[in-house]
Amino acid sequence: MTKYKQLTLDDRLLIEAGLKEGNSFKGIGERIGKDCSTVSKEVRSHLVFKKSGAYGRPFNDCINRKGCRISGVCKACSPEKARVRYCSVCGKCTTFCTLYKKEECPRLAKPPYVCNGCSQQRLCTLEKRFYDGAKAQMEYRDVLSEARRGIALSDEEQKRLDDIISPLLLKGQSLHHICLNHKAELMVSERTLYTYMDANLFSARNIDMPRKVRMHPRRKRPDTVKVDPRCREGRTLEDFKVFMDENPDTPLVELDSAEGTKGRAVMLTITFVTDGLQLAVRREHNDSQSVTDLFRRLYLELGPNTFPDLFPVLLADNGSEFSDPKSIEFDANGNRRTWLFYCNASAPYQKGSCEV
Repeated sequence: MTKYKQLTLDDRLLIEAGLKEGNSFKGIGERIGKDCSTVSKEVRSHLVFKKSGAYGRPFNDCINRKGCRISGVCKACSPEKARVRYCSVCGKCTTFCTLYKKEECPRLAKPPYVCNGCSQQRLCTLEKRFYDGAKAQMEYRDVLSEARRGIALSDEEQKRLDDIISPLLLKGQSLHHICLNHKAELMVSERTLYTYMDANLFSARNIDMPRKVRMHPRRKRPDTVKVDPRCREGRTLEDFKVFMDENPDTPLVELDSAEGTKGRAVMLTITFVTDGLQLAVRREHNDSQSVTDLFRRLYLELGPNTFPDLFPVLLADNGSEFSDPKSIEFDANGNRRTWLFYCNASAPYQKGSCEV
């Protein structure tokens, strides 16, 4: 029994035919050479829902439909009409009726989970579920296409790799071992195969790799976007030293971000080096906008005369939250209100006062 092979269109059509004949999952599995659990999973993954009535009766899945004498809920059952029409034979009142309660066929809660082979199908007004082999194949191809988006791999190449890799993985071999022993046949790198595995392109899955399921996903560094990628030009540590040599009595203010849990609120620390005073301001997000908004608010509250005296020159690290220097250095009218410089990368000691 070739359990590791993916289902084909012919397999799915045979499953549909077997369901119509009333065969069990085990019988269908033996017919197509698959395990019964594979057939069960396939059927439940590709259910087609239909709201159709019975012969001479519209669709109505209300549990109170039998013996219901309510009328006039919808326009079709309006009491203004000469002939009274009860909601039980309407099919449209379920959308408006406050007493509506959906009834589901108890047979659908157990195998085969579908109505394909049900003898009561033409007499039932409840919601029905079917398995359609052709539609299931289309859904499978759509999912496969979505998973392979951005991956240059033809159907033939995928099948060739799958035929080599999946049987060996299911026998307990590692992907690294397979790559070493079948390098000439695979013709792709080990890293590429791991990418294909993560995209679920093969019959075998990550769960079939013993070491993979024991490993925790690696933490990814959050993507940081600098507002101005060229923000350091003219604002490096060397530029800062030149500025301080030319203005030796200028008070320095150092900036830093104190983070706790990633994605939560952060503190912006403002250290007045000369006075030995450090302030901390809460920000909801560690982004550039929150920093520029803070300095804009301070500028408005302190005024154009006091602000430059308190914040004449700023020294910050290379964090993306400080990557919009012009919005900090200049006001809305283009008037300079401070100077901003940056430390070297991975050198927090260069602004040691705020790191204490």
